[in-house]
Amino acid sequence: MKAIIAAAGTAGHINPGLAIANKIKQEEPNSEIIFVGTTRGLENDLVPRAGYKLKTIEAYGLSKQISIDNLKKMHKTYKGISEANKIVKEFKPDIVIGTGGYICGAVVLAAKKNNIPVLLHESNAFPGKAVKMLSKKADTVLVSFEDAKERLPKANKVVYTGTPVKIQKKEYTMQEKDTIVKQIGLNRTKPIVLIFGGSQGAQKINEAIIQIIKEKLNVNYQIMWATGPKQYDKIKQELENEKVNVDNIDNAKIVPYIYNMEEVMNVSDVIVARSGAMSITEISNLGKPSILIPLPNVSGDHQLYNAKVLEDVGAAKIILNDKLNGKNLNDTLNDIVTNKEKLKTMSEKALTKAAYNVENRIYNEIKLLKGE
Repeated sequence: MKAIIAAAGTAGHINPGLAIANKIKQEEPNSEIIFVGTTRGLENDLVPRAGYKLKTIEAYGLSKQISIDNLKKMHKTYKGISEANKIVKEFKPDIVIGTGGYICGAVVLAAKKNNIPVLLHESNAFPGKAVKMLSKKADTVLVSFEDAKERLPKANKVVYTGTPVKIQKKEYTMQEKDTIVKQIGLNRTKPIVLIFGGSQGAQKINEAIIQIIKEKLNVNYQIMWATGPKQYDKIKQELENEKVNVDNIDNAKIVPYIYNMEEVMNVSDVIVARSGAMSITEISNLGKPSILIPLPNVSGDHQLYNAKVLEDVGAAKIILNDKLNGKNLNDTLNDIVTNKEKLKTMSEKALTKAAYNVENRIYNEIKLLKGE
């Protein structure tokens, strides 16, 4: 199989593309796969690191405002369509796959111009502008949440598959759990609350946790907190100014980044996080109760819609970003961790949104488009 995968910008777009590429390679080792992205996004690191070739074109997200900057971006994006068409003609793919973001526009248009089958994958519960706009041109749109189906009324074909993620539910023995918890510097005497805001951290979440630690509110639970590498030194200094030693805090462990995230997520009892599509999928697959703080001011407010997928079934609590503080986060945590029945029920509800055999489902749709 020869495939072009359009994926650019954030890990939320690129990682599903990489997972799809890896599945194709697993099933058809002789496949040729190239990625198309821009020169600005994470694809320039993640794609070559995964062993795939990356070709770049000019592409930008466009605002509705009329400005010199927007006109320049429109001109460059139009040029990008021509660049994408050249790549498609030269590579002659059997299929073009887009995983969201503005890069998809140019590549999908080029594919349709050359009569190449197109498959799109949408990770969010509320489809992004690119996927909504291109859904009627794509042969098949794959979605991560059933809720997204009704939001793509013009699509030719919509199939629920879920999003491929690396982190999966693991059944550890008691001894294995004890070892993991000990390695991260905590113990199993109290519930563990894992807190993270993505690879770069989340300022508002961090401020709330600082308040909890300063006021020693976390008496009923332990905190495993990944601040994000860019914010760790600032937080360390702020706590030290309050005479708090970050390496020796009761019921808390603070780190810049968690490298064994799959292990830590599996042994945690509650997760506090933003509600990006990947996080929601991982939380669902693991069956973890969660408190979700949607990132505001993102396209289509999609993080709020993602969070509602779990809140609506009773698996999560949502605290809006502008309402978040240490007190209400602590109150919400205490309401969950001090009630074993609630912990169990929320866990079971989260698992109802888990997606299984995701890569196989996606690969089967690819084969159908190829007529196999």
